[in-house]
Amino acid sequence: MKKLSKGFLKISSFLILLLILKNSFAGEPYSEIFSTMEKEMKKNLQMLKLKDYEKPYFIAYRLVEVKKFDISAKFGSIIYDEPSNYKVVYVETRYGSYFLDNTSDAGYSGGFNDYEGYSSLAPLDDDLDVLKHRFWLLTEVSYKKAVSDYYNKKARRVIKVQEDEDVPDFSKEKKVVYMGKEKPFTLDRDAWKEKLKRVSKIFRNYEDIVDSEVRMSAEQETRFFINSEGTKTFTQNTYYYIKIRASTLSEDGMPLNNFISYFEIYEEKLPSEEELINSAKEVAGKLLELRKAPEMEPYTGPAILSPEAAGVLFHEVIGHRLEGERQRNPMEGMTFKNKIGEKILPDFLTVIDDPTLKEENGKALSGYYEIDDEGVPAQKVVLVENGILKNFLLSRRPVKEFKNSNGHGRADENSKPMARMGNLLVRSSKTYPVEELEKMLLELLNEKGKEFGFIIDHVEGGETNTSRYGFQAFKGTPVLVYKIYAKDGKKELVRGVDIVGTPLAILDKIIATSDTYGVFNGVCGAESGFIPVSTVAPAILVSEIELQKKSVEKKRGFILKPEWKNRR
Repeated sequence: MKKLSKGFLKISSFLILLLILKNSFAGEPYSEIFSTMEKEMKKNLQMLKLKDYEKPYFIAYRLVEVKKFDISAKFGSIIYDEPSNYKVVYVETRYGSYFLDNTSDAGYSGGFNDYEGYSSLAPLDDDLDVLKHRFWLLTEVSYKKAVSDYYNKKARRVIKVQEDEDVPDFSKEKKVVYMGKEKPFTLDRDAWKEKLKRVSKIFRNYEDIVDSEVRMSAEQETRFFINSEGTKTFTQNTYYYIKIRASTLSEDGMPLNNFISYFEIYEEKLPSEEELINSAKEVAGKLLELRKAPEMEPYTGPAILSPEAAGVLFHEVIGHRLEGERQRNPMEGMTFKNKIGEKILPDFLTVIDDPTLKEENGKALSGYYEIDDEGVPAQKVVLVENGILKNFLLSRRPVKEFKNSNGHGRADENSKPMARMGNLLVRSSKTYPVEELEKMLLELLNEKGKEFGFIIDHVEGGETNTSRYGFQAFKGTPVLVYKIYAKDGKKELVRGVDIVGTPLAILDKIIATSDTYGVFNGVCGAESGFIPVSTVAPAILVSEIELQKKSVEKKRGFILKPEWKNRR
């Protein structure tokens, strides 16, 4: 599952082209959307019945509109400037009962096309007849598939024992009517294009920078949701991302990259041009330093992980393994199944997922949401308290210990919701200033007779395998790694390593944390699609971590000189 990771520009007012994107469903007209969805659902519920078979016991309809702007610049020129706008309808039909229905024993089913899944593109021009057609077709197809899946599931259970057969397939939840606020979606597009051109032009000053990009993405997502229980929700969210990246080749041909990214929910809070230029210079400077850094061999021993590196670690190692569906899927490793009330972390650590939190220390959190994609209000959930496992992330797919959702059923516009993280918060009661944490690392290195250890300073993301038929492992992708010498504390930038390990082993090695916290905003991909997430974590000191050589193919250096850069 991979992740991502102010001021004033003076321009004469008559030169500013301010693009304001109006939601085509805004204001009163969106009541027509709900009315259309509700009438179509009511009609289908009354008529949807095959001879000798029952009606569905539950139907949910979802309509999502996505408006996006992507602008990208390289070396002072715009290379990509593309607005996009699309709408997607999604239908979920359940046959049987809350206790036993058609959904897979693995807890997840669904697809991405009309006839094998449950989603389809919707009309952009708000033609309500065409919208009704899309819901009609998907309801018809999904009902027939639900009936078939239900009886196939019952047949399989004649032969195969399924874990937790006494746990319902779907939770009963209260009816919710939630009409969220419309959010402004503005983009001074021409001004941003000029700004990105000027920022990206900075990289022309560096002959050894092979490639670079300054990219801005602005997105607004509008969701309409209803179900046959009477729940009705409207939400609208905006996201603004900026990523500054550059790449080069080391002197021995290893591809290297560095980046800085920003996330905000309001355009006006994005960094100023001066801040972006300074960030571009920082990216280039560190990358050129990395270009000349020595390549590392595999290592096992003590290390410090920065707040963002620690956040990615907890997201991959803890967060995904506490998703509810993974406690019932026979294909999953179920690392923490049946461990409620048991110690799984050092007693000074508490892990919370709180999607209701908008920001941390003034920094916006991309995992914020008000209501989940099954119409259940977002909830703060204490997952691990003082090292003891207390709860799981739950959608409407119950697990043995918990029969109701805690508002974590999430999905992209095409997919069926499942339990996912929002804002994963790691809190510690054993904290030290960063300088003290480094002293503790040096002491640990000397105790173990190690010549050096490592500080993982900057990461691009990570991934994990949670299935029982694969290796229970995780991998982190560092960008900046420092070797720190036990003798004098000297730091040296190195390259060519990845963080690897097994979840239970690494968690047991955490010794202490910093007294400051960092935010990592990104996008996580899993079975229910790509969704925005955040982690908030302190730096952590671990007694042992494993670094392996990065899997890259070295390339020959360039024959031609980039003389065009001199004409700036």
